[in-house]
Amino acid sequence: MDKNRIEGMAKQVKGSVKEAIGKMTGDTQTELEGVAEKNIGKAQTKAGELADKVRDKLDK
Repeated sequence: MDKNRIEGMAKQVKGSVKEAIGKMTGDTQTELEGVAEKNIGKAQTKAGELADKVRDKLDK
């Protein structure tokens, strides 16, 4: 498993928590930072998945 997949998933979780805290406290800035971090994590996870697919194709 590519390290980007692991790091991306961690960022998604961290972003979701930050977003939830922002919603609960009414802090729009924290909420938006959480959404942004979650989206960055999703992109990083996809990059890791792509790297895994390429690696699998090259190994065959």
